[in-house]
Amino acid sequence: MAEEILLTKEGYDKLNEELNILKTKGRDDIAEKIKVALSYGDLSENSEYDEAKNEQGKMEHRISEIEETLQNARIIDESEISNETVNVGSKVKVKDIEFDEIVEYKILGEKESDPENGIISAYSPIGAGLIGHAKGETVNIEAPMGIFAFEILEISK
Repeated sequence: MAEEILLTKEGYDKLNEELNILKTKGRDDIAEKIKVALSYGDLSENSEYDEAKNEQGKMEHRISEIEETLQNARIIDESEISNETVNVGSKVKVKDIEFDEIVEYKILGEKESDPENGIISAYSPIGAGLIGHAKGETVNIEAPMGIFAFEILEISK
C-alpha cells in the first residue's frame, strides 16, 4: 500500500487544477509541437521533434506523479487541529534560543512544503521535532546542520 500523503484542502485543489490543465491544454500544446516538428521531415536530425517528445515525457511523468499523490492524499481537517500541541496543519511561532530570533513555521505534508516561505514538512527534522509539543516547551531538535533549541511561543491554525 502506498504511503499516505497529507495535504491541505487548498493544496489538494491546487494539484487537481494543475492535473486538469496538464491533461487538457498541456497535452494539446505538446501534440501541436510534435505535429509541427513532424512537418520538418527527417526525424533522425530533428531536434524540435526530440525536444517535444522529451517535454511530453516530462509532462506525462508529472501527470502520473500528481495522480498518485491525489490517490493517496489525506486532506488535513483544520477543525480537528488543536492549538494545545503542534500538529500537521499548525502554525507555530518559536524562538530560536541560539540566535535569539523568532521564527514562524506552518507544518504541512512534504508535497506542500516551501521552506523559503516558512512552510516546512512534518517529516523534516524541525517539523517532526516540534510535533506533539506544547506552548512554553523548549524543544531540542537534531538536524543535519546541528542541534537546534526552540522555545514554542504560540500555536495556531
